[in-house]
Amino acid sequence: METFYYIVDSIESDYANLRRTDIESDDLKLVARALLPPEIMEGTKLKYELMQYSIID
Repeated sequence: METFYYIVDSIESDYANLRRTDIESDDLKLVARALLPPEIMEGTKLKYELMQYSIID
């Protein structure tokens, strides 16, 4: 199972734009906020593993 790392680039209503940080990429992934931890804000670092997002330091 792979692990991916993201940073919250922007939040727009019920969605957040995530940018990968573990690879070089300018692409953004649009994710429903319901799938993310409720306390996220722009700049929050996330780990995606086992089909779940969690906040990391």
